[in-house]
Amino acid sequence: MNNFSKGVLYWVEIADYDLETAEAMLITKRYLYVGFMCHQAIEKLLKACYVNALKEIAPYTHNLARLAIQAKIYDRLNDEQKDLFDTLEPLNIEARYPTKKETVLKSLNEEKCAELINKTKELSQWIKTQLSL
Repeated sequence: MNNFSKGVLYWVEIADYDLETAEAMLITKRYLYVGFMCHQAIEKLLKACYVNALKEIAPYTHNLARLAIQAKIYDRLNDEQKDLFDTLEPLNIEARYPTKKETVLKSLNEEKCAELINKTKELSQWIKTQLSL
């Protein structure tokens, strides 16, 4: 196994861990971090795609659409998948800043977070099919 294959596996494994963490946050009703961890899971899978496609170290960015474009899979995403990017994007940044946390927290509840996890799982599985592991 070459270093780039190891890099792809690294990103996939840590993405799976992040998705499991999102589920744990749902159980403990830490809704702000459900969204944050869902974003992290997708971000890391997109970085796996980037490494897989370009055989380069993934860029330091949290922008999901930019990563998907750079990883050459954006054009294969359907509208629902792209919409999920739009939903997840602010949950990464705004979860980190105290002035934004209250606003984001008010938009999240158990039902919304459960739906977010399910959609993230679906997208995660699809992204994994794009990898040649």
